[in-house]
Amino acid sequence: MNLNQRSAGVLLHITSLPGPHGIGDLGPEAYHFVEWLAAAGQSIWQVLPTTPVGPGDSPYQSVSAFAGSPLMVALEPLVAKGWLAAPVLPPGTLGDARVACSRVDYARVTPWRIAQLRAASEGFFGRAAGEDSKAFSAWCAAQSHWLDDYVLFMALESANAGAAWWHWPVAQRERRPAALAKARRELGGEIRFWQFVQWCFDTQWAALKAHANARGVFIMGDLPIFIAHHSADCWARPDLYELDAEFQPTVVAGVPPDAFSADGQRWGNPLYRWDRMAAEDYAWWTARVRRALSQADAFRIDHFRGFAGYWEIPASSPTAIHGRWVPGPGKLVFDALARALGPLPIVAEDLGVITPDVTALRDGCGFPGMRILQFAFGDDATNPYLPHHHTPASVVYSGTHDNNTSRGWWDVIPARERAFAGSYLATDASDVHWAMVRAACNSVANTSIVPMQDVLGLDGSHRMNLPGTATGNWSWRFDWSMVGSEPGRVLGLLTAASGRGPFALLRS
Repeated sequence: MNLNQRSAGVLLHITSLPGPHGIGDLGPEAYHFVEWLAAAGQSIWQVLPTTPVGPGDSPYQSVSAFAGSPLMVALEPLVAKGWLAAPVLPPGTLGDARVACSRVDYARVTPWRIAQLRAASEGFFGRAAGEDSKAFSAWCAAQSHWLDDYVLFMALESANAGAAWWHWPVAQRERRPAALAKARRELGGEIRFWQFVQWCFDTQWAALKAHANARGVFIMGDLPIFIAHHSADCWARPDLYELDAEFQPTVVAGVPPDAFSADGQRWGNPLYRWDRMAAEDYAWWTARVRRALSQADAFRIDHFRGFAGYWEIPASSPTAIHGRWVPGPGKLVFDALARALGPLPIVAEDLGVITPDVTALRDGCGFPGMRILQFAFGDDATNPYLPHHHTPASVVYSGTHDNNTSRGWWDVIPARERAFAGSYLATDASDVHWAMVRAACNSVANTSIVPMQDVLGLDGSHRMNLPGTATGNWSWRFDWSMVGSEPGRVLGLLTAASGRGPFALLRS
C-alpha cells in the first residue's frame, strides 16, 4: 500500500457490519462490504483495533496487543467445516438476519458467541480432518512467541473467576515456573480452546485480507500506543512497565484537558519503562509491529504524540488534570523498527496538543499525519485543518470514530462555526455530509478517508464513540437496507473526479 499516491477509503469497524449473529464479524457480510468498496472506487478499508475488547467494550483496552477478537470470528465457516451446528439465536435478543440491527448488545452477544466457539472447538478437536489438525499445530508453533502467554493468561483468568491477574495466587502472578507448568497441565483443555479461537481468527482474517487485496482494496489497521493493565502483555513482562512491587501502576496514561473533556482523559493504562525497552532494542515493539503488518497493509498509530512526549498522571489521581509531560523515546524506536522490518507504512495520529517535537518526529520518520475537517471551522481561515492548508503527506478525514457524524456535528456546532462551514463548503444541513466528503476528496492530501456514517448521511445518534465516557460506545452497526444504490454511486463519482479512483466511474 502506497501512502504517497492519491487514494480514498472508508472507515468502518468490523463489528459495525451487518449480519445475523449480533455483531459484525469476518463472515459473508465482510466480503460483501469489500465488493461494495471496490464498486465505489475505494482502495482502503480502515478498521479499528481488531484485538479483544476490554472494559466498556473498547478495542483500545484489550487483554492482548497481539490476539484477535473472539467476537469477530465468523460462525458460518465453522458450520461449513462440520464443527458447529447451525447457531440458533435466543429469541428477541441478538437481532435477526431479516431485521436491521443498529447496535451491538455486548452483554448478551459476548457469552452467546463464546458458547458457540466452545461448541465449535469441541467439534474441531473431536472430528477435525488431518489436514486441519496439521494446519492448527503448525500455526500454534509459528505464533508461540505471543500465543503461549496469551492462552495461558486466558486460562488462568477463567480459573480465577475473571479476577485481574495481580489478584491471582502469588505464584501465578509472579510467573513462577513450577506454578505455570502446573497450570499448563491442569488447564490444557481451556488452553486448547483459546488456541483454536485465535487460529480461527487468523485464518479468517488472512482470507478476508487476501480477498480485499485481490480486488484492489487495502486494509488499514489501528495500533493503540498503550496496552491495558489487565493484559497478557503486562502479566508476561511486568518489568517493561511502571509498576510497583504489588504490580500496581505508579503512573498512568491519558491526555490533559482539551475540547473533548474539561478534566482531560484518564485512560489508566500503565506507562512503559522505555529505558528497559531500549536496552532490548525495542524487541517487544518489533514483535508487535511485525504482527500488525502481517494483518494489515498499513496502520494508524493511535496517540502518536506519545512517542515524542506523553501525559503522565499519578495513579492516585482520579482525573487527568494533575499530570505532566514526560519525554518519550522519539525516533529511536522507529529506527529500530525500520532496521528489523524495513519501510513502515504508518499513519501518525497527530491530534490533540501537538508541539514542535511531535511534528519533527512525524516528519523525521516520513509518516503522514491526520487532518480532520470537523476541526477546521472553529476560528478563521488560518486554521490548519482547512483544506487549503493541507499538504500531500497527510490523511484527510471528515471525522474519525471519536467524532460526531458530519450531520450530527452540523446540528450542534455554534451558529458562527456553522456559517463559516456553510460558506466554505457551499452547503447547508440538507447535504453537509456530501460536502464534507467532497472537501476530503478534493484535498491535496494523498489519502482521503470518510466514516461509513458520513457516506450514509446519518445523524449524531449513529456516532461510534464519545471520548471521555465509559459506556454506550463501540456498538454502532449498519444494515444494507440503510445503503441502497445511491451512496456508493455518489462516493464513486467524487472519488473519480478527484483523481482518487477509476476515472471510468464518471462515465458509468
